[in-house]
Amino acid sequence: MHSHDFDVLIIGSGLAGLSAALHLAPTHRVAVVTKRQLQDGASGWAQGGIAAVLAEGDSVDDHVQDTLVAGAGLCDLAATRFVVENAPDAIRWLQQLGVPFSLEEAGGALHLTREGGHGARRIVHAADATGAAVQRTLIEQVRATPGITLFEQHTLVDVISAGKLGLKASGGERCLGAYVLDEATDEVHTFRAPHTILATGGAGKVYLYTTNPDTATGDGIAAAWRAGCRVANLEFIQFHPTCLYHPHAKSFLISEAVRGEGGQLKLPPSAGGARFMPRHDERAELAPRDIVARAIDFEMKTHGLDCVHLDISHQSPAFLQEHFPNILARCAELGIDITREPIPVVPAAHYTCGGVLTDLAGRTDLPGLYAIGETACTGLHGANRLASNSLVECMVFARAAAQHIAAATPQPLPTLPAWDDSRVTDADECVVISHNWSELRHFMWNYVGIVRTDKRLERAAHRIALLQAEIAEFYANFHVSRDLLELRNLVQVAELIVRSAQMRHESRGLHFSRDWPERAAPAAPTILVPGAR
Repeated sequence: MHSHDFDVLIIGSGLAGLSAALHLAPTHRVAVVTKRQLQDGASGWAQGGIAAVLAEGDSVDDHVQDTLVAGAGLCDLAATRFVVENAPDAIRWLQQLGVPFSLEEAGGALHLTREGGHGARRIVHAADATGAAVQRTLIEQVRATPGITLFEQHTLVDVISAGKLGLKASGGERCLGAYVLDEATDEVHTFRAPHTILATGGAGKVYLYTTNPDTATGDGIAAAWRAGCRVANLEFIQFHPTCLYHPHAKSFLISEAVRGEGGQLKLPPSAGGARFMPRHDERAELAPRDIVARAIDFEMKTHGLDCVHLDISHQSPAFLQEHFPNILARCAELGIDITREPIPVVPAAHYTCGGVLTDLAGRTDLPGLYAIGETACTGLHGANRLASNSLVECMVFARAAAQHIAAATPQPLPTLPAWDDSRVTDADECVVISHNWSELRHFMWNYVGIVRTDKRLERAAHRIALLQAEIAEFYANFHVSRDLLELRNLVQVAELIVRSAQMRHESRGLHFSRDWPERAAPAAPTILVPGAR
């Protein structure tokens, strides 16, 4: 039996998970479990930056208001104010760890940029690769911290709850840890811990086109749902307006900041070459992402286009080299000189605004189980995430969860049974998994994408039910693999997305329905309860 005991088990190695680990390591034995390598999550892909009120003339109230406007009336005010008020401390903490943020030439103060939906310059960044700079720093710190044990190439199978196993735990029903697949040995290990934190990121891989890494398969959301936790607002999937359109550029994001620094969206020359965003919104390219994504989707469908163009070539090569070195270099590798020509772009699934319902300490409905980062629904994002609010949310709730855990009274845990795979065999046709995965991502893109209808959602729900039956049979009879676990989780999250979308009889924020084009009153979150229909 492969069993491990820790004070805190953290599933996921993005900004949320690593921040929580560093906060807890001085006083707790911490395990960080990640299904690939530490650097393979979505945090390292974030180009834009981290929003915080640091400039003269800016204010907490203004940042809160910008967030509320972007969130289309669905943001939780307490959660929004909590994040915004704690954002400057989060930036200072990263500075103390040594994150190399971009500075002003004169005086050495943090260089602040502006992004869509923000009324002021409040985006702290490290050139155009903020997430990578932050992740590199945190990974170095984590690897050098004795209190943290790392388990790479380990995939979450399921969280362990006392009730599901018929165990009696002190204080009643609670999370006791998790079962985790070790890829090196192909064996499932038992991790026992009084506190488990889900920080597994979002579910962008449920869609055909996404800016997310391959790890974004909704693992924490699906596991929490199976453990009896409520989820909220999963119909609100943010589609980033500008993903590079190129056959060899998988998931490469063209940062919001390109538009923040004057980039203009235009039709290709074959469709007239005109700039089109002013026709859709008075804020033009600086409108919130959902508006920009729908505008691009509309223009592409109207003109029969594969992509539109984002033009920043009016800026000097020196300016582009300073502000967007990674975008400049990656486009150049693909034969696109952004100093002279526009960038071909398409919308792509980018961010899961909903997730596991949590409170201001990151607690879920299951005692002992926390969710932070993109896995969680804190109420900050409402119906649409404001640019650069997600990284700071990771840090603020990582610290909040760590503080709650640090203040908790230690609870004795029962002995946990080993994972039982005595009645399963090796899968005979793994092609079933790849076929199901492909089918899911195609119909989710076609039926549950930027623009939805009741009929499309019905079609998606029907196909999901068929896939779930197949996957349940597969899961019951064969040894688990990472591919099977990810597919199981993606189909579960797809079902929750579709159910949430079917419940919302209006168009609001990121959820746009042709059958319900108007906004309804009052604004209310979509909350799904396990076992309820």
